[in-house]
Amino acid sequence: MKKARTLNSLFLAALVLPPLLSGADLSTYRGFQFGMPLSSAVKHSGMDVSEVAVIHERPARIQELSWRPARFSSNGNDPVEQVLFTFYNGELSRMAIDYDNEKTEGLTPGDMIAAISLRYGVATSPTAEIVLASASFSEGVVVIARWENADYSFNLARSPYGSRFELIAFSKRLDGLAQASIAAGDHLDEQEAPERLKSQEQGVLVQQQKARLVNQEHFRP
Repeated sequence: MKKARTLNSLFLAALVLPPLLSGADLSTYRGFQFGMPLSSAVKHSGMDVSEVAVIHERPARIQELSWRPARFSSNGNDPVEQVLFTFYNGELSRMAIDYDNEKTEGLTPGDMIAAISLRYGVATSPTAEIVLASASFSEGVVVIARWENADYSFNLARSPYGSRFELIAFSKRLDGLAQASIAAGDHLDEQEAPERLKSQEQGVLVQQQKARLVNQEHFRP
């Protein structure tokens, strides 16, 4: 029991102290600020630009960067397992923070809310179920507490299985533009699918015809 209390205390310190020391607000998380250029975020994370993935090209470019703090730190008590950054046209628009299941074991939603509230203020509880898209769970995650203002939103959520916590933060303006762009891009892909399939089929026929002419000339029974 004493060991569990010690681990929980270490977790709370790791969760709360870095933002407190940096004087962060709802526009930042561990020195990453919404709207910051992709190049600056990559530099701050310690990663390489080659590790950035493009997930949508049109009508706007949407990119992602997966960051594991443990890769760059000897602090084995950091409860953050992974942060997935999303960029809209090169600007940081969303951060999805996944917590290590072992380092949050035994912590209740109240424990998590209390720790995060020390940095971001009083949390609000959703009056209706809110499900947000998750990088880890295709079913999405249910929001259990929220910290927000007119520009930014931080959402503490639990996995569909109730065992893992995730903190999803976003710029309302940039994330809204990103989601609209993704929807528009998917719509364009759907509209162009028949013509694209037709073109692919024609390409296959042309290739087969070329192969037929070559093989006709050289084939001997």
